[in-house]
Amino acid sequence: MTELDGAGIDSAVVPAHIAIIMDGNNRWAKKKHLPSIAGHTAGASAVRRVVEAAAKRGIQVLTLFAFSSENWKRPKLEVDGLMALFMRSLKKELKRLNQYKIRLQVVGDLSGFSEGLRKQIKSVEASTEQNDHMTLVIAANYGGRWDITQAVKNISNLVAKGELAPDDIDETLLGQHMQLADLPAPDLLIRTSGEERISNFLLWQTAYSEFVFLPVLWPDFDQQHFEEAIQTFQNRQRRYGGR
Repeated sequence: MTELDGAGIDSAVVPAHIAIIMDGNNRWAKKKHLPSIAGHTAGASAVRRVVEAAAKRGIQVLTLFAFSSENWKRPKLEVDGLMALFMRSLKKELKRLNQYKIRLQVVGDLSGFSEGLRKQIKSVEASTEQNDHMTLVIAANYGGRWDITQAVKNISNLVAKGELAPDDIDETLLGQHMQLADLPAPDLLIRTSGEERISNFLLWQTAYSEFVFLPVLWPDFDQQHFEEAIQTFQNRQRRYGGR
């Protein structure tokens, strides 16, 4: 018999991997007549809340879409503010990550970032690599099409070198060259702000994920919304193409 906890969640079947498209920072700021960076700063507080909630729930992997490869098109002032916020957050949250035994992994085309930011990312990744309670993945300068393209390029290079025959290429091999290859695929994808699309996020990895779209803007996202999404997930029946 299923036993639900105080939040109405069956703790025995929580998703192993939750991915979140954190949408709505700009709209939150606009509603409050604040500059866009204020929305992103408030969004960083929401990140802290959801990371703690996921760690306490026993989620194995939490992946957050922080900055897409398309976000460079935003105004320079906003992009510069986002980069500075990313740097500050990495420095500020290291102690908390180690406190909760959370390993940080950043995925995406990091070559687009400054040398200082790349060094800070590597430093925090190295400082948390032995943590084993949860893996926090930050997708930064990431795009699903870029991910698939990079995997195809890597495999093509192996074929060109004679290290791989074309007939050896299958879904498993392609998956091994994708970002997050060392982690379970997302069971649940959450998007905030009411938008109902995945915006080039984890196109390969979310093939069989359950999607939950919530109307709340990201800076207002809290533990209650997080648990609501998990409840919705637990009420779904996953068939993976079968009956």
